[in-house]
Amino acid sequence: MSPDQEQPVVTRRGLRIALAAIALVAIGVVVAGITTRRMADAHLSEWTESQALPVVAVAKPDIRTKKASIELPGRLEAYSQAQMFARVSGYIKEMKVDIGTPVKAGQLLAEIDAPDLDQQITQAEADVSSAQANATLARGILERGQSLITSGAVSKQALDQRAADADNRQGLVKSLQANLERLRVLEKYKRITAPFDGLVTARNTDVGALINAGSSGGPALFVVSDISKLRGYINVPQNYVPSIKVGTKAEISVPEYRGRTFPATVEASAQAVDPMSGTTRMLLAVENAKGELMTGGFGTVRLELPSADGTVSVPASALIFNQAGLRVATIGADGRVVLKTVTIARDLGKEVEIGSGLTASDRVIASPPDGIAAGDQVRIAGEPALPKAASDAPKPKPRG
Repeated sequence: MSPDQEQPVVTRRGLRIALAAIALVAIGVVVAGITTRRMADAHLSEWTESQALPVVAVAKPDIRTKKASIELPGRLEAYSQAQMFARVSGYIKEMKVDIGTPVKAGQLLAEIDAPDLDQQITQAEADVSSAQANATLARGILERGQSLITSGAVSKQALDQRAADADNRQGLVKSLQANLERLRVLEKYKRITAPFDGLVTARNTDVGALINAGSSGGPALFVVSDISKLRGYINVPQNYVPSIKVGTKAEISVPEYRGRTFPATVEASAQAVDPMSGTTRMLLAVENAKGELMTGGFGTVRLELPSADGTVSVPASALIFNQAGLRVATIGADGRVVLKTVTIARDLGKEVEIGSGLTASDRVIASPPDGIAAGDQVRIAGEPALPKAASDAPKPKPRG
């Protein structure tokens, strides 16, 4: 065969090879694109599933080796407080003090004008004078009778009558004198004085006001309070009472002094539980030498409570209470939820001490989402998603 005849054959063969190569390249590109797309879809599906998992915050149980504390509302009162009422009826003649006035023991607060009492004293003095005169006359008649008894001018019976009359007259004198002394004692109460050093914290009268004797006549004229030391009253829940002994230190904060606390000491306990509230009333002594705290005020009392070594505590928000009881959601090593039944030893408000059911190594979900169940897959906030288990990995699709 001539060279001219072989040239077309070579050209057709090269063309076939080139076409085959192009086809192979095209098939490779398609296969690579499909593979890349499938891998991207798989990664996107895995990322989407990981993002769909509930994100939870984890808090490890706190092992307390220090004292815990409890905060309770409290009420402050003056350590000594006296309500001043009038012992005599009349009109306020003069006022010496007003609210907020510091006073000393025996200092005059007000003076009462009691004209009725003055008239009663005048009448009592006249009655005593008259009775004394009659008693003197009766005694003289008795003495004359005694001098005549020997002569027989006066009978024994008449002498006895004169003696009895003299004794009655003398008894009447003593009775009227006692009444006069009573009125003179009441006269002293026309001056209302402070019973001890303190502060006038209330005044409910004014000059010219009509005053009735006794506490049934209305509110107290004055209230004098010793605020150099205050009493603080708190109602302690029954389960905390054994932990709060007499002498326990406390701190009181009041709204008028933000950021400040005042020391106090538990001074007494009622040692009885109020059946209505289930609490025990306790008394605290609060030093107030500078007079910064006010009687009748309210505040927050913080008490230190002893805790046993190794006590486990968790946030109160971690507790789950439903028909299954009281439980806490923890996260296992595989990233799945494990529900553990627990008991509460002591409720501290924001935290609770766990009596049983948890260990220090448990990873507790601080705020479990609604509907969480055992075995649920979750993701811890701030940590990457856990790799999927082989049983959870998507199975490859069969090739057609």
